[in-house]
Amino acid sequence: MKWNEIFQDQVLTAALTDRLTHKSHVLNMNGPSFRMRETEEWLKSETASVVQN
Repeated sequence: MKWNEIFQDQVLTAALTDRLTHKSHVLNMNGPSFRMRETEEWLKSETASVVQN
């Protein structure tokens, strides 16, 4: 979905994104997800405990 589809007004969208990004820092978030890794480990431990019981 695009910003213009959400706000339905190109001028308003440009103004909002300008204010949101003014003096902001861009963080590169490409790479493995720590949250996904922790969830996978948790699921493995839960499955192991269910099998043991």
